[in-house]
Amino acid sequence: QVQLVESGGGSVQAGDSLTLSCAESGRTGTPFVMGWFRRAPGKDREFVAGINRSGNLREYAESVKGRFTISRDKARKTVSLQMNSAKPEDTAVYYCAASTNFVSRDPREYEYWGQGTQVTVTS
Repeated sequence: QVQLVESGGGSVQAGDSLTLSCAESGRTGTPFVMGWFRRAPGKDREFVAGINRSGNLREYAESVKGRFTISRDKARKTVSLQMNSAKPEDTAVYYCAASTNFVSRDPREYEYWGQGTQVTVTS
């Protein structure tokens, strides 16, 4: 059974940095395509970043481009989201997701989801 477990959330001040991690277990063979999504209070879940199986293709939401970096360690089966220059509008629950298909901004393309980790950015 595939499990995704996020860690690293917390409360930071605007301008600070934070790194989220996602550990995958329960599957062998071809790596997943991985993504990060977030849901802010009162808003829909939105795509943040995605990375392909080999790690050489990354996509970002316009709102985080240049500030966030997604990366993966295939040997450790972890995916990270480095968040720099955090803004109050980054406050949300962040979810790690895995897909057997391709990098997509559509959450329906991801079959597996973590429980989420809260990130709060104060001004």
